[in-house]
Amino acid sequence: MATVTWIKSTANDWLPFETFNLSQVKTNGVYVIWHDGKPPWIVRVGQGDIATRIREHRNDQKILAYRSFGLYVTWATVPAHQLDGVERYLADKLRPLVGDRHPDVVPVPVNLPAVA
Repeated sequence: MATVTWIKSTANDWLPFETFNLSQVKTNGVYVIWHDGKPPWIVRVGQGDIATRIREHRNDQKILAYRSFGLYVTWATVPAHQLDGVERYLADKLRPLVGDRHPDVVPVPVNLPAVA
């Protein structure tokens, strides 16, 4: 299993999905969006240019449908050749509520963010 570093705020808190500042985010990787309901649940997993993808998702009504629970996001930098496999692993393990097309590749296991 590969170990990745899941991003948090400088105060070691999870980042609020809709309001954290994307201007300093300059990385490609995998991301996890979740809601803080009872119980918390993964809303979406994906990969790509993190800032671009999060900006797009901030307008996705399927994701925003869970905003009343509180939405959060984290991401991890992953080598380009492992992106598809890590996304597949996250989708298989976390079973997100939104998004049903993930790469059809061999999963690449990583440590999970402790969000749900």
